[in-house]
Amino acid sequence: MKKAGILFIIAMSCLCTEFAQEDSIQTTLQEVTVNAYPSKPLLLHVASSVSIIGQEQMSDYTNQSLVPVMNSVPGVRMEERSPGSYRLSIRGSLLRSPFGIRNIKVYLDEFPLTDAGGNTYLNLINAGSIHSIQIIKGPDGSMFGANTGGVILLDTENRSDSTLVVASVRTGSYGLFDEQVSFNKKWKRYSLSINQSYQQSEGYRENSALRRNCLRTIQKWSYKKGSVKLLLLGSQLHYETPGGLTLLQAESDPRQARLATATLPGAMEQKAGIYNVTGYTGISNEYRFSPLFKHVFTLFGSYTDFKNPFITNYETRKEKSSGIRTYFELGKKLTVLNWKWDIGVEWQQTKSRVANYDNEQGNKGELQTSDDLKVSQNVVFSQFSMLLFSRLELEAALSLNMYHYHFKNTFPDFQDGLTRKELNPQLMPRIGISYRIIRDLVWRTSVSKGYSPPTLAEIRPSDNTIYSGLQSEHGWNYETGFRFNSLDHRWNADIAVFKFDLHQAIVRRVNDDGTEYFVNAGGTNQMGLEFQFSGVLVKHRLRGFTRGLDVQNSFTYFDFTFKNYSNEMVSYSGNRLTGVPKFLTTCSLKFFFPYRFNLFLSYNYTDRIPLNDGNSAFASSYQLFGSKLNWEFTLKNKVNFQLFVGAENILNVSYSLGNDLNAVGGRYYNPSPGRTYYFGIQLKI
Repeated sequence: MKKAGILFIIAMSCLCTEFAQEDSIQTTLQEVTVNAYPSKPLLLHVASSVSIIGQEQMSDYTNQSLVPVMNSVPGVRMEERSPGSYRLSIRGSLLRSPFGIRNIKVYLDEFPLTDAGGNTYLNLINAGSIHSIQIIKGPDGSMFGANTGGVILLDTENRSDSTLVVASVRTGSYGLFDEQVSFNKKWKRYSLSINQSYQQSEGYRENSALRRNCLRTIQKWSYKKGSVKLLLLGSQLHYETPGGLTLLQAESDPRQARLATATLPGAMEQKAGIYNVTGYTGISNEYRFSPLFKHVFTLFGSYTDFKNPFITNYETRKEKSSGIRTYFELGKKLTVLNWKWDIGVEWQQTKSRVANYDNEQGNKGELQTSDDLKVSQNVVFSQFSMLLFSRLELEAALSLNMYHYHFKNTFPDFQDGLTRKELNPQLMPRIGISYRIIRDLVWRTSVSKGYSPPTLAEIRPSDNTIYSGLQSEHGWNYETGFRFNSLDHRWNADIAVFKFDLHQAIVRRVNDDGTEYFVNAGGTNQMGLEFQFSGVLVKHRLRGFTRGLDVQNSFTYFDFTFKNYSNEMVSYSGNRLTGVPKFLTTCSLKFFFPYRFNLFLSYNYTDRIPLNDGNSAFASSYQLFGSKLNWEFTLKNKVNFQLFVGAENILNVSYSLGNDLNAVGGRYYNPSPGRTYYFGIQLKI
């Protein structure tokens, strides 16, 4: 089956090469810059491993979830146990992330979305409102603070399209309904972007419904030597959590929610789910003293009202976050030497009041425990880069990271003062080199240190205990690779190999009642290979049946194992890292036909996944095929319409896209939908 899927993609590619002609209207891929770095270098020259998902690639997938498009990037693994329940890892472990995102820094339109406590509510944002994503793989704390996995920059601004209004509606299997409206207008010195979206789904399984409302606006004012940007975001999210099943339960009835046991109720009885209402605001000012000297100052803050009725309790969190990010950039352009130097600071603070109650069938009962938590992070960063003879680029960067935690129990053992935990300051250096061997072939290498302190959700997990002794994980990453663009810019490729030695890895453990806690697991050995390829297989042209064919492919190989790790006298050293498949590959083909029809085909193969630290249970490998047919037409040269219809998991494969790792009683599996369909319409004015 695995070979058949791969051969199908190859055969489809080869079948269409005969259509290549010279009378093309588009024969090249656009060269892109990396906005994640202030100096915005060309992707070809960056020494780090960076992948960019553009607006066209975002629209090719379903847009109802980020999962398919994120999983098209080598080294990235995104899961969705039920609609809205995201998990995300980059070159790393999902052991720290029962839900949500850990050890990765995420920025939304250059504003930090990850709070000081290390948590990121990525599921608050509608996937269709994101125009592009830039992913830095591997630790890069030199400009972005503590992380061991990497950095993600989400861009919601539509810079390339002058369209005034965009509106779309889609519907599909299992009660899917999604609508989105955006307004974009530019005046002489002022621009306004407003995006409103609503999504709902009844879900494939019992107790897996989703409701999400989101409103975002970006305003920009330009003045003589600079500009001001204001971001406002409000989101209301509710999704139900069906819980994990045993293998026997998943095979007999994959649509059921977690069942009750002799000692614990089931997910439906307890109305298990997540309620999240968040408001976020940020303002940024960029001032240019000269064309090569600028200062950027950013102020941001958020408030979150979070509720989680669970099997064993009902948790509430009131979270307030605030922060500042500012930096100076100085540069010089000479005949043989270009250089830039960035120096700045990022400060964040998150206060969280966490309380746990008895869960009485989805309602709060008696108070079990309550804590006040506060965490502050201070990051001082500096990066210097220079380009010699337009061939050799050198990067040197360093950040100093300081973290402070405060804990106070307010029930049942009221404390008069705060308990303070201060982590030792950590330096995170990065050195990178890229060298242009020939015009469009660049060799690159880098060495960087990763560092990720425990999050608030790990220090105070769902068993209601504060683990103040939990240590930060850290390690060194070594990698090298090549980037290639063909002379006619029809093809590009990126290959990288890396070795990451992680120490004091944070892993999740589960109590008999299903509550969780976290411990340090010694370390891990992480070696991998990532390959990405894209190109114009058939040149775009104005005649013939096939008017063009684009292709993309990615491949990931991970050899991740535990070292020096044991649990209750049982050694797991040498075992495969829990939750990480060895092989991942994706491929997509996009055919262009007459009358502005296009057909997008996608393929994903995921190798089997170890489900526990002992490697005694594995999730089976699986293959997913998807397709999307799109038709565009214009009325009176004013209104552009797009009609689309698509299908996911065309082969109706049984699989679990999001497993509960180290689950008690073997309840690892969260079955995903079989074959699903969707269709919709979009208009642009």
